Amino acid sequence: MTRLQEALEQIDFARQYTLERVNSIPLAEWFIVPPGGVSHVAWQIGHAAMAEYRLCLERLRVRTPADESLIPDDFLKVFGRESLPTAVTGYTAAQIRAVYDCVHARVMEELLAYPDADLDLPPLKPHPLFATRIAGLRYAPLHEMIHCGQLAMIRRMLGHAPIW
Repeated sequence: MTRLQEALEQIDFARQYTLERVNSIPLAEWFIVPPGGVSHVAWQIGHAAMAEYRLCLERLRVRTPADESLIPDDFLKVFGRESLPTAVTGYTAAQIRAVYDCVHARVMEELLAYPDADLDLPPLKPHPLFATRIAGLRYAPLHEMIHCGQLAMIRRMLGHAPIW
């Protein structure tokens, strides 16, 4: 198995694990911040989509015109690193979920042909946690799992039984 295949396998594993939790939360509950909570499902999923795009595509190749329809600039701002969960994002839960799914599909498809030699290059946009493109791909599933944990807590606070 190549290091790219291993990274993609981990990215997909983290996504499938997260989806077990996401799929159990009705879209009607996505914008509810539970009492005592600070976030909601919609922000967690929008943020995960934004992060997967930035870690796995934007730092490996330039933004393309097709990327705007995949994940609009406004979406990147609404769910970016410094953004805060709000009740009004300009996107419905279904739209956020669609971007989340489409970004992941694009990553899994597009990166299959990514040149191994380019994995050791610095990312096109620097990141404080890694210095190479392969390290960014290895970080992507770790970031997803951080937000999976937050999703698990939110869904429990919404009254759903734990998923083990």
